[in-house]
Amino acid sequence: MPRKRPEELRSHRWFGVDDLRAFGHRSRLLQTGLAEADFRGKPVIGIINTWSDLSVCHAHFRTRAEEVKRGVWQAGGFPVELPAHPITEQYQKPTSMLYRNFLAMETEELARSHPCDGLVLMGGCDKTPPALVMGALSANLPCVFVPAGPMLSGNWHGKKLGSGSDVWKYNAELRAGNITQAQWKDMESGIARSFGTCMTAGTAATMMLAVEAMGLALPGASSIPAADSAHPRMATAAGRRIVDMVWEDATPSSFLSQASIDNAVTATMAFGGSTNAIPHLIAMARRGGFQLDLDRFDAISRRTPLIANLRPNGDTWLMEDFYYAGGARAFLARLAPYLDLSARTVTGATLGENLAGAECYNEDIIRPLERPLQPEGGVAVLRGSLAPRGAVIKTSAADPKLLTHTGPAVVFEDYNDMNARLDDPALEVTADSVLVLRQAGPQGGPGMPEWGMMPIPKKLLQQGVRDMVRLSDARMSGTSYGTCILHVAPESHVGGPLALVRNGDLIRLDVPNRSLDLLVEPAELERRRAAWTPPPRRYARGWTALHLDHVRQADEGCDFDFLEAGPPTPEPEIH
Repeated sequence: MPRKRPEELRSHRWFGVDDLRAFGHRSRLLQTGLAEADFRGKPVIGIINTWSDLSVCHAHFRTRAEEVKRGVWQAGGFPVELPAHPITEQYQKPTSMLYRNFLAMETEELARSHPCDGLVLMGGCDKTPPALVMGALSANLPCVFVPAGPMLSGNWHGKKLGSGSDVWKYNAELRAGNITQAQWKDMESGIARSFGTCMTAGTAATMMLAVEAMGLALPGASSIPAADSAHPRMATAAGRRIVDMVWEDATPSSFLSQASIDNAVTATMAFGGSTNAIPHLIAMARRGGFQLDLDRFDAISRRTPLIANLRPNGDTWLMEDFYYAGGARAFLARLAPYLDLSARTVTGATLGENLAGAECYNEDIIRPLERPLQPEGGVAVLRGSLAPRGAVIKTSAADPKLLTHTGPAVVFEDYNDMNARLDDPALEVTADSVLVLRQAGPQGGPGMPEWGMMPIPKKLLQQGVRDMVRLSDARMSGTSYGTCILHVAPESHVGGPLALVRNGDLIRLDVPNRSLDLLVEPAELERRRAAWTPPPRRYARGWTALHLDHVRQADEGCDFDFLEAGPPTPEPEIH
């Protein structure tokens, strides 16, 4: 491949010409103590860093950014760190998903408006991988993703604890009276033992793996624990590689393909990954100009065995164990018959070449294809009168007995209504009921919060019930489990059928036949529809108003309508 010449670098327009503006650009870098030889004629690498004091999953990114810079310097590039919105999963309200598109826009505009020739994308916590990739695909500069990596396994009184999964499990036992408040409090210091993302097979682990399977991260990068010494070595290697990618002009559009997208979906299904991956991957694919919809997810899930035995799908292993078993490379190598190994990646090689020689060291964690955790992928897509544009369910984390179920609806108008009435002893609910939550979708939340794993009513917990059918237009944490029907589209806020459900209506779930239906006569539904009025608008200004005006529904990826693939944005004028 012919390599770029220094005067062909994008940054040459800022630093390499002899005019008034370039004089100012160079003099301001000299102001910082740099020499002209440090930056002139070298690829400028923008390090998009989502570190913050409240982004605890990314607490090590201050250091990792320096390690990325080391690699850039080693390869003859010029690194510049560009802080970006961190999307703090734990602390940002009403939901971090409300700000995914914010970071995607920021990534694109940071890249476009600055003298960047290539990008290193530093993310890992749930919404940061898709947001960074969405923005980078729109900017179409050479880029490589540096995943934050999972934290160390949790521990409490000798029991292995997993992020999220054990929070929901033990909170149910607390509410049922089976553990004490003191025991519950004692878990706080044992469940999150290092920097890094959730160490269950939740959304963070899913999205980091999906980005690697798509070809945008170095081989094996997605599964390295954040605290392992291999992690800074990977960061430095990414810094070296991005410099060569710039000289090679290896933009995403030059090597990503439809096969890259299908590989990411296949890996997600075989991993038993988070349902949150579905809107994220749809949005990412559309930014790259590729096709992806719910039907494609379902088709790939039906043909792909689930081979990662990790919580919340399994009951023992966590991401640290997955890494010791061979990690992402071993997992993808085992999945090879279901992948397009000719898809190209950031290494310049194919996916198949990147996986050569990978070995599995624990076949209970990364299962053989003939002994999967379940014969199909972890997610099913449902359609029917209650979800004409689709809904999703994580079958691998649900009670198999409930995958075919008909029961009466218990309707909550919004989260506050649910919170107020769920544990009321007078609530008319049984184990056969279907809990229904409205006003939790992309507009209704707003931002489609993770409210879909509705708690089991206390009186049922005390009877020994630990799962029941729950249905909403919300998302749920990838660390969660249960028979939860999610992402119902269209959402209730815009008048989808979910808005018309009443207490006592029968809802029929049939996962084998991929159907979800409201068993109410069409004429009655029409009467209800005629009487329905849209909820009042709650936000008149700012980011949330922009979100409400432009966000797409869950089945379309929840991106903004004006950000999806289209004509390239012109390069900025420099005057």
